[in-house]
Amino acid sequence: MATSTGGDYQLLDSGNMRKLERIGPYLLVRPSLQAIWQQRLLDSDWQRADGVYERGATEDGGRWTFHRKVSREFDVLFGGLQFHIKLTNFGHMGLFAEQLENWEWMRQAIRARMKRTNDRNLYVLNLFGYTGGSTLACSQAGAHCVHLDAAKGVVDWARKNAELSGLADRPIRWLVDDAMKFVKREERRGHTYQAIILDPPSFGRGPKGEVFKIEDDLVPLLQACRSLLAKDALFVLYSCHTPGFTPITMRNQIDIVVSGRKGTVETGEMTIPEQQSNPARARLLPSGVYARWLAEE
Repeated sequence: MATSTGGDYQLLDSGNMRKLERIGPYLLVRPSLQAIWQQRLLDSDWQRADGVYERGATEDGGRWTFHRKVSREFDVLFGGLQFHIKLTNFGHMGLFAEQLENWEWMRQAIRARMKRTNDRNLYVLNLFGYTGGSTLACSQAGAHCVHLDAAKGVVDWARKNAELSGLADRPIRWLVDDAMKFVKREERRGHTYQAIILDPPSFGRGPKGEVFKIEDDLVPLLQACRSLLAKDALFVLYSCHTPGFTPITMRNQIDIVVSGRKGTVETGEMTIPEQQSNPARARLLPSGVYARWLAEE
């Protein structure tokens, strides 16, 4: 799945397990462990970077080295949304360019359903919602959203992005909770959703110290999500950045949620294309995998 990266983000080059990105006003270098090939641009182009991030050997993350004056926080426009960027000590920025095509896929699916049924009450659950890109894309299309993450700081960050994107007054519930506990509560309440989005981490902690290990907890979560899909469900989007997960793995896992339902399943790699003067020469940087189911309408 190649995504066109218009807006204030560009992948300029990759190679030697690094990537050279332009985001907002800055040129940055960050690790990219799958970029095991040669860079195309000259060393002098990479040396123009305003900041370079290097991974650390501890849980405290790594460190940034800045060669010019750089603001650690700033705003960008990407994929039709506004994002507040933070250059964190873990190398994350709060923007996931590889999800761009998924955002547009969800927008189109929601708008088509609403146009066909004249229904304005389509409910979307976004588990592991992080900084909100998927939530905001669905909200733009007119859906009612529940955005959940285990970390209050990133839920606040997502709300900030909603404000920047002009979506602060849209019907979005912002929740700090453990994904499994919330899903099980919703199951007991009999609540259902027309769409479910999840991008689980390899390892995570809930707000009360709950531990999520993808090898132990993913399948039970997918089984629980199955009961939350409404009879008139529209889509499920499942993406993952865990090493070793392949499109075939993802297809088999999403079947846990949608088995027996009429629709189509697509799987593939999420990628970011390098920006080249000749698009035919643009290399794709792999950035996770996805599986998505769309109901037969």
